[in-house]
Amino acid sequence: MDADAVAAAFEDARFEVRQASRHEDLADDVRGRAELAEWERIEQLLADAAPGTVYDPDVDDVVRAELAAEAAAAAAREAELREAARVAARADELQALRELGTLTQAIPRTGDEAVRDELSRRADWYIQPDVDGWLAHALATHTGHYADPAAREAAVGLLPQPLLTHAALLAELARLVPETDAGQLAFAGRLAAADTAAAANLTAFLTRATGPTDGVESSFGM
Repeated sequence: MDADAVAAAFEDARFEVRQASRHEDLADDVRGRAELAEWERIEQLLADAAPGTVYDPDVDDVVRAELAAEAAAAAAREAELREAARVAARADELQALRELGTLTQAIPRTGDEAVRDELSRRADWYIQPDVDGWLAHALATHTGHYADPAAREAAVGLLPQPLLTHAALLAELARLVPETDAGQLAFAGRLAAADTAAAANLTAFLTRATGPTDGVESSFGM
């Protein structure tokens, strides 16, 4: 578009805004005012350019930035949808494993903290203790992605304190009595859920009484 075409479009937009202002139901036409402001910007852009310059949106930095922002937003929305689908599928998988009685054999993966939240949102309250116990055991034994110290550190901000306390208590008890069967330590989860502070105090007491574990306290935010 040359300067004359842009000026004509600007005048048309100004006329439309003026007409809309005379009607109560159109007085708040945000879109019309935004269009007018854009034509005014483009007219000023050509006024500042060399004589004979034509407007090309492909080289307009403002338009290019807007298109880039729209593309980034669309990519972010697509990524969110993919992540939501992944979380839902993993939640279905863990729920099925739990119903089969084989949840304890599953290997925790990166992102399972969000899967736990998804299971919580599904209001399957009877599943939560099993999933929390599974994650606590994985944290305590550094199973799956929790073999990475960074993952254990990140878990502190992603999992509820009762679960983290459960994991720390499990780790301490397992250190005190090696080769203890997981079933024998089921009480640890009940204690952490019933009185998280007491469970944390017990863990700290056992650590002081018998010597520190290998970074368990700091890993679980205790």
